[in-house]
Amino acid sequence: QMQLVESGGGLVQAGGSLRLSCAASGRTFNNYAMGWFRQAPGKEREFVATTRWIGGTTYAQYYGDSVKGRFTISRGNAKNTVYLQMNSLKPEDTAVYYCAAKSSNYHSIRADEYDYWGQGTQVTVSS
Repeated sequence: QMQLVESGGGLVQAGGSLRLSCAASGRTFNNYAMGWFRQAPGKEREFVATTRWIGGTTYAQYYGDSVKGRFTISRGNAKNTVYLQMNSLKPEDTAVYYCAAKSSNYHSIRADEYDYWGQGTQVTVSS
């Protein structure tokens, strides 16, 4: 089992920034691809970003088109934590953001391929 706990959500004005954190426990962190998804009311869960370890101290990242160039995913392995830095936020970024872990260490944008999920954290961007 892996436990994931998100934090860092809140209310921010358009153009502002937030950093989300996801603390992982229970498994060897580098063995998992880590992802962020979001879900707005009435919409399907949407892929945001993912990161995976590719060797040594090197990690690869992959982003959804709607956040590319504005969001950055990173890992703090000493703390078993994954971060999502969100800049230039827009009202359409408003959603519950979920951290997820996948036991197969490759990128995926499909939510159903992730094995563990956090409880979610609300991000609200006002116009």
